[in-house]
Amino acid sequence: MIDNQHPIGSGFTAASTAGDVLDGLDLTGRQVVVTGGRGRLGAEVSRALAAAGASVTVAGRDQIDLADPASIDAFAQRWLASGRPVHALVNNAVPRFSPELRLDGRGNELSFSTSHLGHFQLTRALLPALRRAGGARVLTVSSGAARFGEIRWDDPAFRRGYDPVQAYGQAKRANVLFTVELDRRYGDEGIRAFAAHPGVIIGPGPHDASALTSYGEQGLVDANGATIIDPAAGKKTIAQGAATLVFGAVSPLLDGLGGLYLKDSDVAVLDDTVRPLTADSIPSDANSAMLDPADARRLWTLSEQLLD
Repeated sequence: MIDNQHPIGSGFTAASTAGDVLDGLDLTGRQVVVTGGRGRLGAEVSRALAAAGASVTVAGRDQIDLADPASIDAFAQRWLASGRPVHALVNNAVPRFSPELRLDGRGNELSFSTSHLGHFQLTRALLPALRRAGGARVLTVSSGAARFGEIRWDDPAFRRGYDPVQAYGQAKRANVLFTVELDRRYGDEGIRAFAAHPGVIIGPGPHDASALTSYGEQGLVDANGATIIDPAAGKKTIAQGAATLVFGAVSPLLDGLGGLYLKDSDVAVLDDTVRPLTADSIPSDANSAMLDPADARRLWTLSEQLLD
């Protein structure tokens, strides 16, 4: 609900870690599925939730390929056959950034296909298990790029004029719109949905020359290649980035809420001011466009059509 898109005073900050958010929580008996759970953020989310007592299923590509509808259905069927509930579904997986247009088997652009359509299909397929939990969360990892992204309603596959940054922005906008409509449809059944911006993150360790150039342009490394961590500016460690994801997935502070976009382990500010993206300023608060309920319904219908 856009009326609820304002901070709730969680007590956490941009520098809080996943461990901080989970401190004191006992997740024993909770069943959690994390897609892309072997990547940097996914691995930290999985580790932190498991350390708090949750039973975490890490859904990597060897178990589920989110660009392959048959693989998604097979994973969901196995889960439903087990009789287990899903207390939290963390839709985290993303494809590698590509400067060239890549399509899935159905002709959908791969970023949109993996980040949005795959999670759309998986979430709907797991609805019986989410209902079985008697109160469940669906947390979808988005990005501040949702502020700038636009859905190309007549050409979501970018068959005309592919641009990788626009494609990424479209996928991230779709993540938030999906959250809005999912919560509207199923919130009354106890299935609440959130989208989260983890921050701009690079992991520790060496990077190749092309990565260093990219990170330098984003203000994430200094001239010597040393990582610049500045949580207040949105530049975070992996543990800090994972904090907002576990906050959305399990924090009791969000009980009774849903359909919201999260940042810095709290509900993000709603800010419709047009703000430029620079290396020193990465706008990532919510805006009305990414939460638009009419666009959310329209995207749901389009997504159903693209998966037929």
